[in-house]
Amino acid sequence: MLGRLEYKWIVGIVFVFGLFMDLLDMTIVNVALPVLGRDLDVDPRQGATTIQWVVTGYLLSLAVFIPVSGWLGDRFGTKRIFMTALFLFTSASLLCGLAWNIESLIAFRVLQGVGGGMLTPVGTAMLFRAFPPEERAKGAAVLMIPMVVAPASGPIIGGYLVDYQDWRWIFFINIPVGVLGLLFAGAFLREERQPHPGRLDIPGFVLAAGGLASLMYALAQAGTSGFDDREVIAFGLAGLAALAAFTAVELRAAEPMIDIRLFRNRLFSAANTVQLVGQGGLMGALFLLPLLLQAEMGFSAFKSGLATFPQALGVITMVQIASRLYGRIGPRRIMMAGMFGGTLTTLAFLLVDLETSAWTIRGIMFARGLSFALVLISLQTATFATIEAKDMGRASAIFSAGRQVAASFGVALLATVLTTRLADHDAVLGNPATRSSALTAFHEAFLVGAVLTVFGILAALLISDKEAAPSMRRAPAGPAEEAVPVH
Repeated sequence: MLGRLEYKWIVGIVFVFGLFMDLLDMTIVNVALPVLGRDLDVDPRQGATTIQWVVTGYLLSLAVFIPVSGWLGDRFGTKRIFMTALFLFTSASLLCGLAWNIESLIAFRVLQGVGGGMLTPVGTAMLFRAFPPEERAKGAAVLMIPMVVAPASGPIIGGYLVDYQDWRWIFFINIPVGVLGLLFAGAFLREERQPHPGRLDIPGFVLAAGGLASLMYALAQAGTSGFDDREVIAFGLAGLAALAAFTAVELRAAEPMIDIRLFRNRLFSAANTVQLVGQGGLMGALFLLPLLLQAEMGFSAFKSGLATFPQALGVITMVQIASRLYGRIGPRRIMMAGMFGGTLTTLAFLLVDLETSAWTIRGIMFARGLSFALVLISLQTATFATIEAKDMGRASAIFSAGRQVAASFGVALLATVLTTRLADHDAVLGNPATRSSALTAFHEAFLVGAVLTVFGILAALLISDKEAAPSMRRAPAGPAEEAVPVH
């Protein structure tokens, strides 16, 4: 059956396996953290700090391996590197499920991050090389399903497994998906390399990996310690300094690992700016809602997941419509409309009180999904509209790194605002005696999230429909090959 499909759709199907598993893992683990601490005998005096490394270790590993992923795919072949990444992620998932203490679990999560850091950039490069420029809105639509359904499904699946089964299954669930992905990839993907990938840029790799890891660590710590914490400031400044040095080195390098010159492409630069500010607001607000539902409104982890899942249904409803509108309207107006919808739905959370029904929450999340689809389709497509095939691997690595930083920044900022406002209102998260004050703190944090999405609307003004025109044309009868097949 797959043999009858065009190759571009085969690439999309295979990539969905890896991307779904990678993104599901980012949210499915969060609901299990309290149980992990109890079952693995974590010292209660250091519980929060230690358990946080189950998430932070994964994020740091992602940050280290995202930058080098583009070069690896160009040099050794996208099929080989994608399958290696998928194998590492699946094997590490098995090891995580077999972890015997918190230290072993953190180590195996770091190994998971190695695979996860390579999966998305290499898979994105494969997908956008397989789709010609004028059909990349369709390629972006393929990405939308796992990009939204997976994170939205995480709390539901994780909540069910934690409440009714065993926390180890939140890792074991990756194994059948990973094995199927490996079988499909081995059977149907073509090996593709770029003819002149260049040498590995060691100074660039060290500076990019160190800078991103330091910055991601600072953002992760800021969520609990605040942005004025000395450790957060030290690691944040060190990360920014390393990335500044990385930029200077890469601009002088004959064969840069990540070509900073890509930011001279105005459309690519503008799209990454929209992602940084807009995605920060959208993902930060998505982090706040489950906390409100579980800590203050008394929802179980499973019920909370059911309340937020309609966002995925909204995306699925809108994704095909958005991909068709893209060629007629252009990315600028679609992106602005999506960001405006994101602003309105974030502000809608200010009307939520402790007695609001789950169906009202679901309605807001469904509308949020409709808006989210408009942003993601236009953003994914416009970003790569004017990128040449030879630069696709490095461009996708930059875009993936930016998405991680944007999500981490949004979560850290809104977590810090929530922590600060809870303290100012003398409220304790989950304390029945301070529920009313805590609700006010949540409302103030949601308001900051809405402000970020307003900045996303303004950033979308930088997008040029004229420059994005190659991705808006109708497909020709026989699109040319955009990569070098290796038989």
